[in-house]
Amino acid sequence: MLTLNKVSKYYNGPEGMVRALEKVSLTISAGDFTSVRGPSGCGKSTLLLAAGGLQAPDEGSVTVDGIDPYSLSPDQRARFRASAIGFVFQQFHLVPYLSILDNILAPSIALPSSEAHTRAEKLLAQFGLESRAHHVPSELSTGERQRTALARALLNKPGLILADEPTGNLDEDNADIVLSSLKEFADSGGAVLMVTHGEQAASYAEDTVYLNKGAIVEKKK
Repeated sequence: MLTLNKVSKYYNGPEGMVRALEKVSLTISAGDFTSVRGPSGCGKSTLLLAAGGLQAPDEGSVTVDGIDPYSLSPDQRARFRASAIGFVFQQFHLVPYLSILDNILAPSIALPSSEAHTRAEKLLAQFGLESRAHHVPSELSTGERQRTALARALLNKPGLILADEPTGNLDEDNADIVLSSLKEFADSGGAVLMVTHGEQAASYAEDTVYLNKGAIVEKKK
């Protein structure tokens, strides 16, 4: 589902070149739930951005479901991301002036579908958000906003979910809801790559990759 082959990414910093990723190779298959851990600034978020077709590596290659997203035009890449990848972030990134229903439907803008509205309503029910469908994000609790973000990520039935600290702002009960949903997604044949600092979140993953200074230093099952 996801293959990174010797991926490197560099930035120009005030003290010279910064190696955000250094020859990272990683394969995530259907059914896998893999967590990425390591100290702040070790390259975890850069890894997700590269994997998600949002930031081209300086060296190496990325393939998602057999396709190199960086070989596509910007419009093609946007449609491919909408169909193949779901993103879940710590800060939710919901559109503040849209209703919860419309936030969940947002991915259908890039990938229109006659089934989108029905699918969105099912996701509202799955995550206990039916009564919040016509509220805006500021009217929701933190847990409800993250469940909305997860529902949005699942709208187009992607094969891969990339999650960046998805439970970082949640209490234990809401974290369990999100993590259980991610595990269910993987158990049903999806693939999950999740960046986390938390032991609770990492315990849901079957595999853990440890990064330090942009390089993989350890892999554990």
